[in-house]
Amino acid sequence: MSVRTEIGTANGTVNGTEPAGGKDATDATGGNATGGSVGEGVALVTLDRPERHNAIDLDMAARLASVWRALRVDDRVRAVVLTGAGEKAFCTGIDRSAEVPQPSSPYSADDPLLTVGPKANDLWKPVIAAVNGMACGGAFYLLGEADFLVAAENAAFFDPHTTYGMVSAYESIAMAGRMPFGEAARMALMGSAERISARRAHETGLVSELAPAGGAVAAALRCAAVIASYPTAAVQGTVRALWAAREGARATALAQAPHLIALGNLPPAEQAGLFRARRREFRLR
Repeated sequence: MSVRTEIGTANGTVNGTEPAGGKDATDATGGNATGGSVGEGVALVTLDRPERHNAIDLDMAARLASVWRALRVDDRVRAVVLTGAGEKAFCTGIDRSAEVPQPSSPYSADDPLLTVGPKANDLWKPVIAAVNGMACGGAFYLLGEADFLVAAENAAFFDPHTTYGMVSAYESIAMAGRMPFGEAARMALMGSAERISARRAHETGLVSELAPAGGAVAAALRCAAVIASYPTAAVQGTVRALWAAREGARATALAQAPHLIALGNLPPAEQAGLFRARRREFRLR
């Protein structure tokens, strides 16, 4: 499975595909390799392709949408933590091996990442992102729809789009809503030459809490357990109010994104050439 879900219940932790009262409960003080327990009312969603730096292929994209839609109607769940398997990467965006057929019309485009986030699937239960290692490019579709971020000291954020001749549209719009404008602009424009450290991300407000290496999930689970102990209707209404404050500007910007991409992206073959010729060096700030 490219996406794993664990749900904390009064009887322990169950697999997210198991219905309430299911038989595969494990000890609530263990059952996962994150260093933290999944408390009652909390779901832990894990991107599980560590061998590919948790890059999103078409299967994972479909599974993420399915997971968020399922959590909408699962009354056992009142708060969610989203993370990536392993210590090297939270997510590195779309898997470059994924083939996405495009319509022949210049007025239409298919982007499988548009439906991978919780808000895109009408989930208003709070989602906390726990970031270990790299988070870049298309990962911002997910981070941009989390309610707040917790990051391990080894986390790093960057957006390589411009380096490879691609417009950073959806990604930049997501990050401009989470960071000071100048920081979002610098990350998008510097491409793969520069990465934002977890420390700098915390200084600028992108990250709400720094955790020791390997400790992001445990820290996020602690927050989620507190939130899950509150009345869920009030919590979801608060999440909805917070996002309502952003939606006008965000909707206007997102409406322009497909046209900016169509106008500014190099042809795929030229993008691939730039990727093959990429330099491996980068500055961490």
